[in-house]
Amino acid sequence: MQYVADLNAAKTTGAAIEIDRVSHVYAGPEGGVPALSNVSMKVGAGRFIVIVGPSGCGKTSLLMMMAGLRDHTEGRIDVHGAPMPKPDPERVGVIFQEASLFPWLTTFDNIEFPLSLRGMSKDERRRKSQPMLQLVGLTGFGERYPHELSGGMKQRVSIARGLVQDPPVLLMDEPFAALDEQTRMTMGHELLRIWETTNKTVVFITHSLTEAVYLADEVYVMSPRPGRMIDHIMVDLPRPRTYEMMATDTFGRMRDRIWQQIRKSH
Repeated sequence: MQYVADLNAAKTTGAAIEIDRVSHVYAGPEGGVPALSNVSMKVGAGRFIVIVGPSGCGKTSLLMMMAGLRDHTEGRIDVHGAPMPKPDPERVGVIFQEASLFPWLTTFDNIEFPLSLRGMSKDERRRKSQPMLQLVGLTGFGERYPHELSGGMKQRVSIARGLVQDPPVLLMDEPFAALDEQTRMTMGHELLRIWETTNKTVVFITHSLTEAVYLADEVYVMSPRPGRMIDHIMVDLPRPRTYEMMATDTFGRMRDRIWQQIRKSH
């Protein structure tokens, strides 16, 4: 199978995602609007990568291009050794800022929705969704409806839905932005637990510099539009991460470096 060959190629090169000199210009009534300029990055398999940058710098556009949901004007994007001309849930799962659950479906049914689109039987769908529910810490909530869940619980359902087809890559576009600070920190800690359990490759977008340093193996910093990579920071904090690390000098220096880069780029 081509997918297996692509996975083997990725294991050989050690790269899950390769972005090579990607640029993009959006068409507009008064001419093109440049969104990205000559962006290159390589994401190692199993790594947790965070992208930060000012609003409008093209972070989400870049993520959608990785997911096959948006075209790019120039350059190349390969995911596990092959381009992404369209969405491929066997390679990439996407978690958006809003949980976007169907209010008339239970937790189980929301998680299983991508599987139902593939015509999978109900028994098989349940066999796959049950361990995902347990993985995200929602055992016992499978028959609840979205209005019965908190904001953090809804995002857990969204994460489980993104994981249920077992893609090797998970793309996350500010998934905790709408949560209060306490819930957001808890969800970050839970996400790291899930990542360490599943060994997925994660690319995560955030505006929170604290969240970026706490979660990441590597942080990429983007400039204002047209977005380009202006810094690449290796986060040399040990794992598992703890809340106490946020008070260390090392943590503070890395967060300050990111802030200074964003500040200088304006």
